[in-house]
Amino acid sequence: MQCPIDGTELVMTDRNGVEIDYCPKCRGVWLDRGELDKIIERSAAQMAPEPAPREPRYDDDRGDRKKKKRGGFLDELFDF
Repeated sequence: MQCPIDGTELVMTDRNGVEIDYCPKCRGVWLDRGELDKIIERSAAQMAPEPAPREPRYDDDRGDRKKKKRGGFLDELFDF
């Protein structure tokens, strides 16, 4: 196949299972039907964020502790 821009013979190559045609002279890239969709799907799969690791839960971190009542000035300075 000839490059539509400069008439150079197109080179076919395989990138991650997708065959693309490119011109070595003008560096133009031509895709057949469905190849762009394959590239987008594979790119999205690689870019998908990994789930955040969960922090370990400790036995004493149950969240059922009683809330401390707000006290006065001295309560903030000292643990009563």
